Amino acid sequence: MTLSWCDMTSRRLNSFFKYWRLNTVLFAMFLYVLAVGWNVSALHIWKRDFLQGEGDARTIRTVPLVANRGLITDRNGEPLAVSTPVKSIWVNPKQIADKPLEINRLAQEFDLNPEVLASNIANNAGREFLYIKRRLPPAEADRILALEIEGVYAQNEYQRFYPQGEVAAHLVGFSNIDDIGQEGLELTYDQWLRGIPGKRQVMRDRRGHILAELNTIETAQPGKNLELSIDFRLQNIAYRELKAEFITRRAKSASIVVLDVHTGEVLAMANQPSYNPHNKSKITDFSLLRNRAITDVFEPGSTIKAFTIAAALETGIFKADTVIETSPGWMMVSQKTIKDIVNYGTLNVARVITKSSNIGSTKIALEIGAEPIRDLLERVGFGQITGTGFPGERAGVLPNPRRWSRIQTATLSYGYGLSVTALQLAQAYSVIADGGVRKPVSLVKLDESAIAALPREQVLSRDISQQILSMLATVVDPDQGGSATEANIDFYTVAGKTGTSHVVGEFGYEANLHNSLFVGLVPATKPEIVIVVIVNEPKGDEHYGGQVAAPVFSRVAAGAMRVLNIAPDDVPLNRARESNRIVELNSNAELSSN
Repeated sequence: MTLSWCDMTSRRLNSFFKYWRLNTVLFAMFLYVLAVGWNVSALHIWKRDFLQGEGDARTIRTVPLVANRGLITDRNGEPLAVSTPVKSIWVNPKQIADKPLEINRLAQEFDLNPEVLASNIANNAGREFLYIKRRLPPAEADRILALEIEGVYAQNEYQRFYPQGEVAAHLVGFSNIDDIGQEGLELTYDQWLRGIPGKRQVMRDRRGHILAELNTIETAQPGKNLELSIDFRLQNIAYRELKAEFITRRAKSASIVVLDVHTGEVLAMANQPSYNPHNKSKITDFSLLRNRAITDVFEPGSTIKAFTIAAALETGIFKADTVIETSPGWMMVSQKTIKDIVNYGTLNVARVITKSSNIGSTKIALEIGAEPIRDLLERVGFGQITGTGFPGERAGVLPNPRRWSRIQTATLSYGYGLSVTALQLAQAYSVIADGGVRKPVSLVKLDESAIAALPREQVLSRDISQQILSMLATVVDPDQGGSATEANIDFYTVAGKTGTSHVVGEFGYEANLHNSLFVGLVPATKPEIVIVVIVNEPKGDEHYGGQVAAPVFSRVAAGAMRVLNIAPDDVPLNRARESNRIVELNSNAELSSN
């Protein structure tokens, strides 16, 4: 029997209502699958960029690439300042502030007060970065990270080390904990030495551990190296000898400068007292940080007499053999008494330097006037900075009154009324040593092209500078009765000048406080180096420059001749013959053995 359409529809409806629960579930499942499919499609297509960004924001971090600070070396490549990799431990206060047990554990590992650490973290709970310990050895930092304390991380850094310690501390200086130059050449050349940090992207887990390095955004650029002019072998000798004299004399301070005559490069520069650049936290007297050879000024005393005599020779009024009467060893100038150590009697101009006569220099100065002397002092560099760029460098004082009184003229002639630095004094004497040519001084090594391009100014005639050099050679000659015989060196001729100046106190010049100086040029026949030694306020019975400073010069200069391999110019004839005979015998022996 054929069913009608109505019957079929009725049966279907009855069947549907009979299984309506199942159909409802299937329909609901179909809608759910459709919704899920639609949502997944939407996430993959329309929201993909948004979701990717959100994921990256939680796992991908941009971290800095630390740049290595440039190396500082001496002229021969000896390291004076180096940077080594270290790690700093830091925490995210937001992650660890509410975990006292973890904070206590961290405090124990670093031997810190748990309460102080917890308080510090709590006070910075709104921040995401707080240093706990800076500049740890990588192995120690890795040990802390291995504890897997949540919120504790490490950062790569560099720490500055100074292999030569206090020997070169005043010149090199130091940088702070953030590797920024604070003193010395570390400060002067900070931009040159400091590198440019880079950036990189990394993927981290929730504990902050780096899972993968994704890419480098900016490559870190290391700082440039700096090659100083000093020779550390000579620096070490100068420092050692200066320190020994400083301790022996119980002095207030002391400085030494060794200058290359031909290039103006500083081969050594040291001061006492010094400091350890690795242990600055215990320094309470910040004057220890000063590079006194550049920053401290003093009245140079009789070392100026060489320029007084040079100015006199320039005027033509005086010659080397012009006679000066210094008897009775004292004279009155404007109600002031000027004295020599003893009555030298009749001297010529050259012997005024040999005996370091205040009376002789005063009479010469009063004859020619103060202006020629001051003019020459200015030409050789006094009253001007040397141009090294060293922080705190002083220019000193070169007086220029509208009218010179007689006493001002007199005292200027033997080194009072003006102030200079040890480096200025070395530069000025290098003019005499180099045939009257003035050139800039340098604390960094100069290459051949830089030396060739040095500005050279003829500020004193070659003839007069040679005459002054010959006069200075008599100062250390015992046969000439010189005032600095202790400055002599075996097998080398020496030229130099002593200086002893009273120290200014609260009520004027102190009778029993002195600065002891010696300036030496060696070898005297053709000077290669100038050495300035100043010992401030030595204690004891001896205080003259020839007694205190000259022996330091002798020891340092002798070492410098060996280090710089400068040939002797004062070998006795019979000893030279004996040396030649030994060389000849050795040569014959080698030929026989062959």
